[in-house]
Amino acid sequence: MAGVSVQAFRRQGRRFGAGLVCSEMVSCAGLHHGNERTLGYLRIAADEHPLAVQIFGSEPALMAEAARMVEDAGADIVDINFGCPVRKVTKTGAGATLLEDGDRACRIVEAVAGAVQAPVSVKMRRGLEDGSRSCLEVGPRLVDAGAASLTLHPRSARQMYTGTADHSLTAEFVDRVDVPVIACGDITSRARAQAVLATTGAEAVMVGRGAQGNPWVLREIVDGAEAEPTREEVAAELILFVRETARELGERRASGFLKKFYGWYLGRGRFPRQFKQELVRLETTDEVVERLLVAAPGAAGLLERLEAEQPSVDDALLELPVSIYGGG
Repeated sequence: MAGVSVQAFRRQGRRFGAGLVCSEMVSCAGLHHGNERTLGYLRIAADEHPLAVQIFGSEPALMAEAARMVEDAGADIVDINFGCPVRKVTKTGAGATLLEDGDRACRIVEAVAGAVQAPVSVKMRRGLEDGSRSCLEVGPRLVDAGAASLTLHPRSARQMYTGTADHSLTAEFVDRVDVPVIACGDITSRARAQAVLATTGAEAVMVGRGAQGNPWVLREIVDGAEAEPTREEVAAELILFVRETARELGERRASGFLKKFYGWYLGRGRFPRQFKQELVRLETTDEVVERLLVAAPGAAGLLERLEAEQPSVDDALLELPVSIYGGG
């Protein structure tokens, strides 16, 4: 969810029924060196709670320092990433690589758990290679080191996001550890969530890619509500998301960041395919909003209600450069 789970995405998730939301992964090295963009990930709005902030790195001391920083910023849970399969992360010894270095993984969890009062959770994959069962060995050790809960995405790092998540492994994993397990991977409907919970014994499910441009799936999973929105509802939610993201990131950064979201929102047969390309070519977020309102005039009233109900942002006051609050 790197490059996706910004504040606007998390606040939307909470509004649609998510019991817990999580930040995109935050580099402990970036926090240590005071990188401005990395520090910006620690902006937390009052209506995001409960919120987990996820950190990644390979050095126990730096991870402990990062954990203290995210707790001070207001995180309710400190989450450790042992699952990222992307090469630029794994080549540094972080992310999914740590599933093959159990001793270092345990030292990291122990250092983080000893540095904060907040519960520590760990997000992990099954292992680096297809068919790996490393998680079954490492999981109990992470609990002994101080992890209060574990999230398993039962794909290998090599798989990235291809194939299917093997939740039979999740069931084995649940039997191996005595802390709550969250099942992640291919949770795209209420029926699928119920099946995974019933067959694995997991305490909860985590929704990631399934909610990209589709927050309605969260409401369906939680209470069984109709998942498919009207065109006007789609346009209103996208406009609110665009405006909130521009507020958070600034117009210049947001205009490029948002382009991938247009396809996510407008796909699934909701709008003609060429409409997405039309939005991508527009230069400003104001132009995007204007074009959406032309395409779905009925969205204006829905948008007005959504904005009236949206709590004002009360970001945690961090000792950050002024330019972060000025838009990135």
